[in-house]
Amino acid sequence: MPTLATKSKLTEGRADMTQIKIAIDGPASSGKSTVAAHFVRLGADLIDTDAIARQLTAPGGAALPQLCAAFGQNILTADGALDRAAMRQRVFSDPAARQRLEAILHPRIRELALARSQASQAPYVLFDVPLLAESPAWQAHCARILVV
Repeated sequence: MPTLATKSKLTEGRADMTQIKIAIDGPASSGKSTVAAHFVRLGADLIDTDAIARQLTAPGGAALPQLCAAFGQNILTADGALDRAAMRQRVFSDPAARQRLEAILHPRIRELALARSQASQAPYVLFDVPLLAESPAWQAHCARILVV
């Protein structure tokens, strides 16, 4: 947890203390996690939308009933989680299935991420959003996009 002293590094010289929301983007292995970790050490909050997606599709996850209704019970693993590997294979070979999956998950992920940012007391909130360029809805919620 950042200390008050480190938090001041992000707010020093800012008269307007409105929370600034930043989306972080870049190709795989570009160092996004390293850059985000530096911001977190300085007092920013990081909201990882992949982690939210995993939460929504874990056993008992809020998105599972709608996913099962759309794709059938066979999308679940033995422990009741979404079989991510099988779903990935399915949606990348069927564009209509990918659209259905995204229509179910993306609004829920965005809703949870935005609620977490509203609850944050940090001066900056970073959103780690895979495929940000394909997500114009995210871009509308962020003041800046940080490309790594």
